[in-house]
Amino acid sequence: MRVPTLFLAHGSPMSALGTDRLAAGLREVGERVRGMKAIVTISAHWQIPLPVRITAWRRASLVYDFGGFPDALYRLEYPAPGDPALAEHIAGLLRASGIDAALETRRGLDHGAWVPLRLAWPDAATPALQLSLPLAEPRRIFDLGRALRPLREEGVPIVGTGGIVHNLARVRFGALAGAVDEWAAEFDAWVAARLAAGDLESLFDYRKLAPHAAEAAPTSEHFDPVFATLGAAFDGEQPVTLIEGFDLGSLSLRSFGFGVV
Repeated sequence: MRVPTLFLAHGSPMSALGTDRLAAGLREVGERVRGMKAIVTISAHWQIPLPVRITAWRRASLVYDFGGFPDALYRLEYPAPGDPALAEHIAGLLRASGIDAALETRRGLDHGAWVPLRLAWPDAATPALQLSLPLAEPRRIFDLGRALRPLREEGVPIVGTGGIVHNLARVRFGALAGAVDEWAAEFDAWVAARLAAGDLESLFDYRKLAPHAAEAAPTSEHFDPVFATLGAAFDGEQPVTLIEGFDLGSLSLRSFGFGVV
């Protein structure tokens, strides 16, 4: 049973309260993608050097890695089970592909992982594992996704989470719904066009080729999970847009997947 590979915007932590457009879009994703045996996430908020760390606990704890938000956010829970045997299997796949891997038994799910998971699959019944995002060039992160691709044939989707446009210094709190800054729209549209064309080489070199890349991705960690998602796609699969639009004037909600029906 082949399941999709996804890239999901995690947006603002406020989306976790379930009342905004991104939350509604992620709920729709959850309705479209069902029947998984487990879910593997790669989040912008756990980018560290190799080895790739793989959570191997039996029950997820949550990391509330944000500050200055309403108390209600810090009371949210997502008690998904883990799967230590699957974590061992993933470590084996990575090592067989020449990627150093190690198990992680203490760190919980960060908000880049648990916010979209909680919105898309709120019952928390499916085992959830998180992999660290390597500090590496796009092609190496693509290789990570490629090493994980066999999991899709085992009923385990690969879910990268971050943001196509993510520059917290440029967000505009109080921006009107639907308002978007031109620079953010141009970068987001360029990425969408390159995805549709299957132009991996341009995406790998987005920092040089994409308009306004320095503004849209001043640091790479929110964009990098895109490459894990791309690496986990099979030949011939076409990207399916799941969510698009902007929040706070420039924060891209663009989410997409391969193998989505």
